[in-house]
Amino acid sequence: MHIPSFPPVKSRKEQRAYSHELYRARHVIENVFRALKRWRGIATRYAKLTASFIAAIHVRCLFLYLPVHTT
Repeated sequence: MHIPSFPPVKSRKEQRAYSHELYRARHVIENVFRALKRWRGIATRYAKLTASFIAAIHVRCLFLYLPVHTT
């Protein structure tokens, strides 16, 4: 049986079950892709080689998740 990973519409008469954990994980993954697409070098894929494209994604992920303090 398939359990949906997103909640039903609140106005629905009969509410169906959904997985809150899957919904939370899906939200995090969608946010990562949104943040990657905001970076122009990845969105337009300036890197011609696969290795340099993957490296650009790794660099962007580092900037997203490592705390950077400027003091």
